[in-house]
Amino acid sequence: MTTVFLNITLITETFPPEINGVANTLGRLCEGLRARGHQVELVRPRQNGDLSRQSDDGLLLCRGWPLPGYPGLQWGQSSMHKLLRRWKRQRPDVLYIATEGPLGLSALRAARRLGISVVSGFHTNFQQYSSQYGLGMLSRILTHYLRWFHNRSTLTLVPSVSQRLELERRHFERLDLLSRGVDSQLFHPARRDNVLREQWGLGNEDIAVMHVGRLAPEKNLGLLKRCFEALQATYPQRRMKLIVIGDGPQREALAISLPTATFCGTQRGEELARHYASGDLFLFPSLTETFGNVVLEAMASGLGVVAYDQAAATQHIRHGYSGAVAMPGDEDAFCDAACWLLEEPESLRRVRLNARQHASRQGWPAIIERFEHQLRGACGEDLLETGGSKLT
Repeated sequence: MTTVFLNITLITETFPPEINGVANTLGRLCEGLRARGHQVELVRPRQNGDLSRQSDDGLLLCRGWPLPGYPGLQWGQSSMHKLLRRWKRQRPDVLYIATEGPLGLSALRAARRLGISVVSGFHTNFQQYSSQYGLGMLSRILTHYLRWFHNRSTLTLVPSVSQRLELERRHFERLDLLSRGVDSQLFHPARRDNVLREQWGLGNEDIAVMHVGRLAPEKNLGLLKRCFEALQATYPQRRMKLIVIGDGPQREALAISLPTATFCGTQRGEELARHYASGDLFLFPSLTETFGNVVLEAMASGLGVVAYDQAAATQHIRHGYSGAVAMPGDEDAFCDAACWLLEEPESLRRVRLNARQHASRQGWPAIIERFEHQLRGACGEDLLETGGSKLT
């Protein structure tokens, strides 16, 4: 059987080693496509760790500008003429545009001029973020722009069913689902470390209440304090501690409002997995996620997850069986769900076991295979006429 390998260009303004859900997802997709034999060109802004200012056959670098409120992240500079020159010389079969900033827009315009198929990804709810940064008046403008941008793609990929329904309601067209996976060998309950728990001041029977993520206004982190205080008031006889992993513009304010919490900063790889597995209960109060990779990471690590019933939680948590969910925005219900999980030790143990079993079946290979199929579909008859990049 003849296999057609694709020449794919991925355009993004964030990529590993930057730490966020979008970068993590794109790193997995890029690595997976290359492992399946496809040629993948990456277009992104320069990062601090780049040793060279020069691009190569698999990497095209452009200038980046700091993203306000997000130290360490960038907008990519518009690079339309550079992209036109490169793609006239070596034409991709299909583009995947992951971010809608100036770099993504210039890639969309160049692709339309050259007649190259475009698949876009809806990774971030920027229109919801705007209100969290005091820019609520821009929300409608951003929604119009994002709809205009994505409706000029052959296909737009969204990570969750709830996100797809929301975008359909806002008249986004040609949407398809591309969920997220988790490395269940990395994120594993076996990495639980009692020495680390002792450093947190906790014994085997105590409760480590975890939160992992970017510490930023759009993450609704004020609910962490309220929920943890509700847990302490409900179970005064139990020793528990709030463990916060991550960094961001709200870290200093959170440290003041949560003086007894332990802030562990940014963790990566096996250290991150060790921290997850050493916890017991995981609080995820965000209301602005398109997915929320940390939900699956916490479940794979064997934690009891409390989240709002949207995005990853809707897809992967069965309330009372593999975690606990609350109606979006209902803070009382969120706190009640967390308290319910600690009501009976056996209930928490069962929920944690079920969460692990479910997450262990959510691997990346099936996600990457689906992504490959979606990219092939976007190429359509053009791919059949050209024969793709190479044949075996």
